[in-house]
Amino acid sequence: MNKLFFASLFTLFTFLVQGQITGTVFSSEDNQALQNVKVISSDGQKTLTNYAGEFTLTPAKYPVKVIVSMIQFVNDTIDIKSAGPITILLKTRTKDESTVVVSAGKRKQAIEEIPVSMEIIKPQLIDNKGITDLEQAVDQTPGVYTMDGQVSIRGGSGFAYGTGSRVLLLWNGMPLLSGYAGDTQWNAIPMEQASQIEVMKGASSVLYGSGALNGVIALAEKEPKSTPETKIKIQNGIYGDPARASLKWWDKSPMFQQVEAYHSKMNRYMGYTISTTLFKNDGYRQGEIENRARVSGTIYFRPKTATRLKAGIGYNYQAQKTGSFLIWQSDSLGYVPSGGADTSNAASTLTYNFGQRLFVDPYVKFIDKKNNLHHLKTRVYYARNTNINNPSQSNGAVIYFSDYSIQKQFKNGGTLTSGASNIYNVVTSNLFGDHNSENLALYSQLELHKGKWDFSAGARLEYFQMDGKSGDTDFMISEKKNIKIPFYPILRTGIHYQAAKFTHLRASFGQGIRYPSVAERYTQTSVGALNIFPNPFLTPEIGWAGEIGIKQGVKIGSWKGFIDLAAFVNQYSNMMEFSFVYFNPISQKPLNPINPSPEDITFLTSGNYNVGDWVGFQAQNVEKARISGLDFSFNSMGKLGDVELISLLGYTYMNPISLNSNNLYTATYSDTTTNMLKYRFKHLAKADIEANYKNWSFGVSSRYNSFMRNIDRVFESDLDPAVNSTVYILPGLKEYRQQHNKGNVVFDARIAYKINENFRVSFIANNLLNAEYSSRPGDIQPPRNFIAQLQMKF
Repeated sequence: MNKLFFASLFTLFTFLVQGQITGTVFSSEDNQALQNVKVISSDGQKTLTNYAGEFTLTPAKYPVKVIVSMIQFVNDTIDIKSAGPITILLKTRTKDESTVVVSAGKRKQAIEEIPVSMEIIKPQLIDNKGITDLEQAVDQTPGVYTMDGQVSIRGGSGFAYGTGSRVLLLWNGMPLLSGYAGDTQWNAIPMEQASQIEVMKGASSVLYGSGALNGVIALAEKEPKSTPETKIKIQNGIYGDPARASLKWWDKSPMFQQVEAYHSKMNRYMGYTISTTLFKNDGYRQGEIENRARVSGTIYFRPKTATRLKAGIGYNYQAQKTGSFLIWQSDSLGYVPSGGADTSNAASTLTYNFGQRLFVDPYVKFIDKKNNLHHLKTRVYYARNTNINNPSQSNGAVIYFSDYSIQKQFKNGGTLTSGASNIYNVVTSNLFGDHNSENLALYSQLELHKGKWDFSAGARLEYFQMDGKSGDTDFMISEKKNIKIPFYPILRTGIHYQAAKFTHLRASFGQGIRYPSVAERYTQTSVGALNIFPNPFLTPEIGWAGEIGIKQGVKIGSWKGFIDLAAFVNQYSNMMEFSFVYFNPISQKPLNPINPSPEDITFLTSGNYNVGDWVGFQAQNVEKARISGLDFSFNSMGKLGDVELISLLGYTYMNPISLNSNNLYTATYSDTTTNMLKYRFKHLAKADIEANYKNWSFGVSSRYNSFMRNIDRVFESDLDPAVNSTVYILPGLKEYRQQHNKGNVVFDARIAYKINENFRVSFIANNLLNAEYSSRPGDIQPPRNFIAQLQMKF
C-alpha cells in the first residue's frame, strides 16, 4: 500500500511539474529582472514575480493566454501552447502613456490610484522654461505659491523670514531642510538628475514626519540605463528695464548665466551618474548677486554574487556667494536695499554670505527570500553659512539622518510599509548659540486593494527633544488625571474607488506636526529697523488636512489628460508665526503695555527702554486657523494630429481664516475688518501650454494671484504711532499697496527649434508684459528678462 501511495504521489508531482509554466520577466531596456510583475492566466490563476523576476503557473489545460503587467511598462499578452520555461521582455511605456509616483506610499503607484491630491512637474518643463532653481519650478505648480524662499500649498503658510517650513522637501526620499533654520535649500537640488517633481498636497507626516504639515515636494534621481546618457544645457539671460524708471539703478543691464552638464551609465553590476552646475547672477536688485557651483551624483552597485542586493552612495557639494536683500530703500527705490548697497556703511541692510553644503547618502536595498523589500537610507548633511559682513552672524549645522523600512506585498495586492527613522541635528552658531536636537519615529502604513477599491491607513509615533529637554511631543491621554506619554501619535487614512474606466474618486484625512527650528526659538538679530527676537518658549504646531476629490481621465487618440477637482480643509492649532511685539529682554516675552507683569515694570523703569531697540518681531504660537477651498487642475500630454500638446493648468480658491479670539493678535492685521490670515490669497491660478510641431516648439505660461489683503500692520505704519516715531521698516509700503491692489498677472513665452536629435535652441521671455508685482511686502519681482538657451543630448 505504501509503495502504491508514494508511486501515485510521485506521478502526481511529475505531472504538476511537467504541466507548469516557469517564466522570467526582464526589462527590455536594460535586461534587469522585474519584481512584483502581475501575471494572470486566462483560466484565472494570478501570481507576482519574485526578486529574480521569476514566476510559476500551473494551467488546467493548454493552450492558455498569460497577461503580464506592471506600472511604467507596456502590458503584454502571450499565447502559450505547452508547459515549459519562458522569458518575457517588457517594454517601458512612452512618456505620454503613464504617470507614476513614489512619494505617496514610498512605492511606485499610478497617480490616478492614490487617495491624495498630487501634481507632477516633468523635467521637460524645467528645461524648456529656463528654470534655474527648484523654487522657480515649484512656483509653476497649481495650488502652490512661493514667497521669498517660503513655499505655501493651498495657503498653508505665510511669510516667516526664511525660517521654518510646513512643506517638506525630499531628495531621494530623505528630508533636505537646513539644521539651523529648518528652511528649504532650493538651489542645492540637482534638478538635472531628477526623474520628476512630485508635489503632494495636504498633511503627510505619517511617512515623512515633522515638516510635512502642509505637504511634500519630492524629487528622486533617475537611475542610469545601459545606454549612456549625456545632457548639457547652456543659457544666458539679461534683465530688461523695469516699467517704472525709478526702479532702475544700473547703467549696464544685469545678466545671468548657467551651464549644466549630466552624464549617466549603467553596466550589469555597477553604474553611476554625475552632474555639475555653474550659475552666475548679477541680480536685478542692487547687490543681490548669486554665484554658485555644484557637483553631485550617485554610484550604484548590483553585486554579481548577491542578486537580491542593491546599494549605492549619493553625493552633493555646493559652494556659493550670495547677496541677501531683505527690505527696500523705499517704494520708489524698490530695487535698492535699505541703507544702500555699500556694506561698509553701517546703515546698509545688504548682507553678503558664503555658503557651503555637502551631503553624502549611503543606502542599501535588499529583498529577502519571502520577497520583502528592506531599505536602509542614511544621510550626513553639512551646511555652513558665513556672514562676510559680520562673521558673528555666521552659523552651521550637521544633520545625521537614518531610515530603515520593510515593505511587504501581499498576493492580493496589499502592501504593508513599516519602519523607523532618526534625525540628529547639531547646530554651531554665533547667531543662535550652540544647540542639538533629536527626532525619533516609528511608522507603519497598510494599503489594501479589493476590486475597484483601494484603502490605506497609517500611524506614526514621534519623539522630539532639543538640548536634552523633552516635552515637545508629550501627548495628553487624560487631562483630568494628568496622564500623558512622551510620544506624539499621527494618523492618516485614505480611500480610492475606480467608478469607471477613466473615473477615479478619492477621500483622505491626515494629521501633521512641526517642531520649532533653532532659528525660530533662539534668533536675535536686526536688519535696519527690523528687529527679530528669540522665543525659547515656542511649542510645536499641529494640524490636519482632509479632502474629497475626483480625477477624470480624457483621451483623444494618443492625447490624454486628467481633470482633477478637490474640496479641501486644512486646520492648524498652535500655529507658529512671526508677530509684532514690544519685547522684554528680561522675561524673553512680549511686553504687555495694558497689563504689565512685574518683569515688564522692572524693564520699563530701568531706563533701558528704547523703542527702536525693543520693537520688532518674534515667533509665537498665536494662530488657530482654518483654510478651506476648491482645487482644480488639468494636466495633459500627447498628440492631436501632428501636434504634440502638453498642458499644466490649475485654479485654487482658498478661504484662509483665523479662528483666534485674541484681540491683541488680530490688532496686528493691516485690515482688522476681516479675519483673513496674513500673507495669503483668495485666488491662485497657473497655466502652462506647450505645442510641438515637427521641429518647432511654442510655449506660453501665466500665473495669477489675487490681492494679499492682510499683512502685518507695522509694515504700513511707523514703529510707534503713539509717539510719532517716524521710523518705518518699509517706507512707502502703504501707498504702494493702495496703488497695487488688484492682484498680479504674469505671462511668459518661449520658442524653440530642434536642429536634430542632439541639439535644441530656445529663446525665452519671462514677465513678457513687464508687469510690476510683489511676492511679499517690499519684495518687487524681476522685470522682463530674456534667455537664450542651447540644449545638447547624446
